[in-house]
Amino acid sequence: MSTQQGQDAKFFQRGKIEEFRAELQAAEAKDKKFQKRKTVLKKIVANITMGNDMSPLFHDVIQCIGTPLLEIKKMVYLFLVSYGRSKPDQIHLVIPSFLQDCNDRNPLIRALAIRTMSYIPIPVVTEALTDQLRHCLKDRDPYVRKTAAICVAKVYTADPRKAERKGFVELLRDMLIDENATVVSNAVAALSEIGDRQDGVIFKLNLTIANKLLSALGESSEWGQIYILDSLLRYVPEQHADAEMMAERVIVQLQHANSAVVLTTIKVLLYLMNYMGDRRLIDYICRKMGPPLVTLLSSGPEVQYVALRNILLIIQRRPTVLKNDVKAFFCKYNDPIYVKLAKLEIMYRLAREENAREVLAELEEYASEVDVDFVRKAVRSIGRLAIKVEPAADKCIESLLKLIETKVTYVVQEAVIVTKDIFRRYPGKYEGIIPKICENLDALDEPEAKAAMVWILGQFADKIDNAEELLDDLVYSFLDEPAEVQLAHLTAVVKLFIYKSQSEVTKALVHKVLKWATEDIDNPDLRDRGFMYWRMLAMNPAVAAEIVLAEKPAITTDSDRMDRGALDQLLLHTGTLGSIYHKNPETFIRNAAGRALIDSPALNANSRAVLLSLARPLLPPMAISVSGPGPVEPTRPPQPSEAANNVPLPTIMESSRSDERDLLDVEGDDGAGGDSGEGYPEGDDDGPVTKAADPYASLGGAFGGYVTDLPQPVAGGSRGGDLDDLLL
Repeated sequence: MSTQQGQDAKFFQRGKIEEFRAELQAAEAKDKKFQKRKTVLKKIVANITMGNDMSPLFHDVIQCIGTPLLEIKKMVYLFLVSYGRSKPDQIHLVIPSFLQDCNDRNPLIRALAIRTMSYIPIPVVTEALTDQLRHCLKDRDPYVRKTAAICVAKVYTADPRKAERKGFVELLRDMLIDENATVVSNAVAALSEIGDRQDGVIFKLNLTIANKLLSALGESSEWGQIYILDSLLRYVPEQHADAEMMAERVIVQLQHANSAVVLTTIKVLLYLMNYMGDRRLIDYICRKMGPPLVTLLSSGPEVQYVALRNILLIIQRRPTVLKNDVKAFFCKYNDPIYVKLAKLEIMYRLAREENAREVLAELEEYASEVDVDFVRKAVRSIGRLAIKVEPAADKCIESLLKLIETKVTYVVQEAVIVTKDIFRRYPGKYEGIIPKICENLDALDEPEAKAAMVWILGQFADKIDNAEELLDDLVYSFLDEPAEVQLAHLTAVVKLFIYKSQSEVTKALVHKVLKWATEDIDNPDLRDRGFMYWRMLAMNPAVAAEIVLAEKPAITTDSDRMDRGALDQLLLHTGTLGSIYHKNPETFIRNAAGRALIDSPALNANSRAVLLSLARPLLPPMAISVSGPGPVEPTRPPQPSEAANNVPLPTIMESSRSDERDLLDVEGDDGAGGDSGEGYPEGDDDGPVTKAADPYASLGGAFGGYVTDLPQPVAGGSRGGDLDDLLL
């Protein structure tokens, strides 16, 4: 094989169109074994690979499509895939050859023909492909059937409504119960691709089909297993026992050698846990998920990073998965910086009273590294550890003081920043270290560190004898500082004045800063705050003292946690780009459909309390219900009573889900008027209301079709804690 590759390397040389055309014409005369044609076509394909335009050879290359040699036919079809879309006026010349190859005795040629046709989304080709694709979906050879399944997804991308009318979705449904596991996995992949489109049908599974897919799991390839496992997220358990039974069948895939299969299995298990009632089984699954995740850390740095980003989400939702494996995330000397930073965050998340001493010792080692970013993160993690684990706070403070004594600028600055948070977390406990911090004022040159130091001086001005002198030195560059530091200065000098109102130096200082803030600063936030402080101090200094020196709530680590509803939604994208970015795919991929947990009787109360709903605004205006185990059972027509009573779509979907005859539900949502009654009431029957002409009435459509950006009313019964979440 390597020898053949070495021989083919000589074809990757830029050639001229006229030379290739002459060689193809010369090969027609004396080329009984087709060796000359094969050589010329290899040169052409090599030039296409290098980015050279070979489209002028279209008419000459298609003359070779009738060659019985499979290798030549593959290269001609590759040429057509590259340039068929750009030659709509000449593509009809090859359609007879396409149709002939679709009926060839060789299954490889049949599959090659329909695959090539599906890659050319031109109406004349798609029309010719329709009947041939329907036959290939029922072909006797599984290779042709699995290729045809993927072709359906391509046809659906070219013309979704036509693919639905021709019944290709139903044919794909029938392939889910095929006896060949590869055909099943390809059918699942095609239906998943269709279902992930915002304008596509909704792909759902019920228990019967889900069990059939699990039966095909063991015989599928690695990527086939990933598609099948991922499709299980489209099954909504109606009972706790269904979710528990399915989890027991899926959990064996955690032992797979492929990291993608492992992450997809974990995604399915995390999803099914939301529908389980057996707490012991949930704990057992959590224990089982830990070792495979740790094993992923022995892979290359890229796989490690993907695993670490997913682990960061998993331990926020299920902390017990890796609660005893914090040592597995200790950094190695040869880890890339992005892996080290990811491990550092996970170490902090897993830290608790039992392992705080080990984690702190490891962080102290990291604080002496040479990489500046890594050292900053390590120092900040020491402060966060003190805030999170109260019994370890004393040791963390000692460690921070040692780091401050090193006089390393960026270390001192990070230590000052986290010390401010520690003062907020433990008021009145560690003020004794303030003199040590004040010795390093000259080392502070970053805005965040300066703001933290100024806050400390103002907050504890009554305990610092020379606070006014220190603040006066820092205020010297007030007009040149960033807004963050200026705001800290403004509040600090007001606190200083309240503490030491009899000092002439303090009076002059606060007057100078207030005058700068209200007269020389353009920032409206700073100016408004300056006016507010000035008026409070002038009208009632006692009230100003109560407001400015009011007791502040102790900070906690709750702000580090992701919202539970958003976390549940992100975990449905485990093992994808969304889990690396920690964003839902619909926010950065065009036309991607979102995912969310679906309510059912088996859904846990805690998960139901934070349930998020998804809107599919671009769906077709009709509902397509595909029922039955195969082509024998006819599609159930819509009942007249449903149309007469105007049953809303969610009711139809629920009823079809509970129908035991339906093995697969493929439904479209009503995007035209499904939400017309929520927030946008219909007109009254009393007649039109006469109103004065509104000169701005025509501006409603000035922003195009961005209707989704309009503020929507908050549903009162969806989440009980919405208001509290917004306030926090």
